[in-house]
Amino acid sequence: MCNLKRHQKIHIGEKLYRCSTCGMSFRSSSKLTTHQLTHTVGKPYQCSQCGKAFNQISELKVHQEIHSREKTYQCSTCGKGFRSSSELNVHQIIHAFPHKCSDCGKAFSQMSHLEVHKKIHAIKKSHQCSQCGKGFKQMCNLKKHQRIHTGEKLYQCTTCGKSFRFSSNLATHQITHAGEKLHRCSQCGKSFNLKHHLKLHQRIHTGEKPYLCTSCGKSFRSSSHLTTHQITHTGEKPYQCSLCGKAFNRISSLKVHQKLHSRGTSPQ
Repeated sequence: MCNLKRHQKIHIGEKLYRCSTCGMSFRSSSKLTTHQLTHTVGKPYQCSQCGKAFNQISELKVHQEIHSREKTYQCSTCGKGFRSSSELNVHQIIHAFPHKCSDCGKAFSQMSHLEVHKKIHAIKKSHQCSQCGKGFKQMCNLKKHQRIHTGEKLYQCTTCGKSFRFSSNLATHQITHAGEKLHRCSQCGKSFNLKHHLKLHQRIHTGEKPYLCTSCGKSFRSSSHLTTHQITHTGEKPYQCSLCGKAFNRISSLKVHQKLHSRGTSPQ
């Protein structure tokens, strides 16, 4: 009968056991006892392997699984061991792309591919950006690039007034005002103006991430996301504030920074 009474508390929401420290209530005394450990300074459940302590026995058990897992997945090239096949796969990318470009860090599976790539760096690029040092073969391409630093947006949508740096970006945007979204996702029903946008969206359902970072093995759904990620490896900061000159590796970080100027706050 006591077990039945305990069970019925789930339905009626009755919580008779109250913590004297914080006032939180619980359905059973055991749950109250476990909770009260969070108020004690000491953590009674200690890992015998590394000494790390926890408030609850369940947390200790989860932690101990880290020690109990053997590194059964071994790299056939260098012999290094890993706990999971996914960790091994990421590691093996290092061996799959052993030939790395000393100029930009891009890696290749074959030396011949690297040699072809190096010709890109060998081509003289006489038009150099004074902000970040990037070189261009033609002056028109340098001028387009400099809009990243100046924030200049010459191409304006006549429908909503939104501006863009490049005419191609404006053309893509204007499709959103065209009306009917013909490209529909069969999984969730969401519709898109462009077939390309539908394909990118569908990767959310399939889990497909075809764009691989050769530096760390992380994958991305779109090339733009990969490009943004790769900046974290190069240290490049292409987005510069036109007011104070501070540079950022993400456009979103620059926008947050610029808001401080608009509010009259001095950015750090």
